[in-house]
Amino acid sequence: MPITDTSLDPDTEPAGAAAGPARAADRAAAAAGARLTARDRLVLLLLCAAQFIVALDFSILNVALPVLGKDLGMGQADLQWAVTAFALPSGGFLLLFGRIADLFGRRRLFLTGLAVFTAASVLAALAWSPAVFLGGRALQGLGAAIIVPTGMSLLTTTFAEGPQRERALGISGTLMSLGFTIGMVLGGMMTDALGWRSTMGLLAAAGVAVVAGAPALLTESRHPSRPRIDVPGAVTVTGGLLSLIYALSTAAQRGFGHPDVIVTLVAGVALLAAFVVVESRAAQPLVSLPMLRRRTVAWGNLAGLTTFSMMSAVIFLLTLYLQEVLRLSAFQTGLVFGVQGAVSAVAGVLAPRVIGRLGARRTLLTGLLLQAGFTAALLGLGTGSGMWLALIGVTFASLGHLWAIVSYGVTATSGVPDTEQGLATGLVTSSQQLGLTVGIPLLSAVASARIAALRDGGGGFADATLGGIELGLGLDAALVAVVALLVAAGLRTARTARRG
Repeated sequence: MPITDTSLDPDTEPAGAAAGPARAADRAAAAAGARLTARDRLVLLLLCAAQFIVALDFSILNVALPVLGKDLGMGQADLQWAVTAFALPSGGFLLLFGRIADLFGRRRLFLTGLAVFTAASVLAALAWSPAVFLGGRALQGLGAAIIVPTGMSLLTTTFAEGPQRERALGISGTLMSLGFTIGMVLGGMMTDALGWRSTMGLLAAAGVAVVAGAPALLTESRHPSRPRIDVPGAVTVTGGLLSLIYALSTAAQRGFGHPDVIVTLVAGVALLAAFVVVESRAAQPLVSLPMLRRRTVAWGNLAGLTTFSMMSAVIFLLTLYLQEVLRLSAFQTGLVFGVQGAVSAVAGVLAPRVIGRLGARRTLLTGLLLQAGFTAALLGLGTGSGMWLALIGVTFASLGHLWAIVSYGVTATSGVPDTEQGLATGLVTSSQQLGLTVGIPLLSAVASARIAALRDGGGGFADATLGGIELGLGLDAALVAVVALLVAAGLRTARTARRG
């Protein structure tokens, strides 16, 4: 949740009561500046609703996958594509559509994205075969790749720099994270009551509502200088992201040693390396490399990418555990994540106060370590019982996750000049979206490979599935812990350099 108030600078410790009357006056002035008009609130509601729907779509089908697979005749190995078909275009085309919106108008492209997403949701709801369903999911992902960057650009251009924009971005970031969790709850309830197709119908209805309100509330907006599209940069980054996501998703089915996986993995890394070279020479790059050289920006966004990707993977793996190992229904699984969602909402509200007391840097590290620690606690899950451990572990891991989200936005946008805040907030948004995109394919591939190996070795279904889930959770916790240590060292160096 990007907040750029200098009082929350990660390199400045909270001053507490010693701040005095002057600081209190500053806070009062900031609060006054953050007040929104009735029209502002409607615009914010509409833009946040669009982001919320996209986040909802990332998870609403997760608990419905077993039911969906039986209905459409999809094997267990193919179910991951219900997620990946959405993730490929939504992550791969994100940066490209953000720049296209600068050229042809953000409002126009935003409405186009909403229309594509809504029509695709109808197609997915009515799907009569796996191919039609996956085609609808892919079109949903394409619509999401348009909605997210254009919606964020409209938000940052609608609300003035300072307290208003900080408040708007804060609400948007929190709703995006909560949307993923709430999707699990709604997915379970609706699948049990109305069937999996109702989840796609809900997205279509929500899309229609947003499309209906957008023309009257939004005004056209485009970059004043109408920058040219960095074609080489767009081709390399889009190709690189698509290749990596495809490689990870295919590995979940065929293993990391399959030729398709190796070729696309190497191609993805090569294309992203080429993207870095291209951007270093481009006159109008898609991503500002000098911006990424700022330690707070680089380390803050690494933390954001990690916390989003690894938490979404935890939820996905626990969904498999609750339904495939403990044999809970979709509704019961949704209730488990409902508790998590409620705690996450409270954590998001309390996070700014925690930052005010600890400072953004310490809150970020505390959040990452909480997420890593309680994810590691889930390694104690068993085949006969474990629902309460799953509930407690995911709930407190989510608490740390929400604290990390709020504080990484503060960190990644602090110390950046006003003229470059748009670039900084754009990177924050990209980290959120890419994190939601890559985490599930990565750890699903790891878990699936382990499950297959254990089954081939003669293990039972429940034991093999649990073994794969445990490996995925262990890797998840380790990655978050390592990144926490790296971010701590990187931000400490930045703080020392700044004081020096």
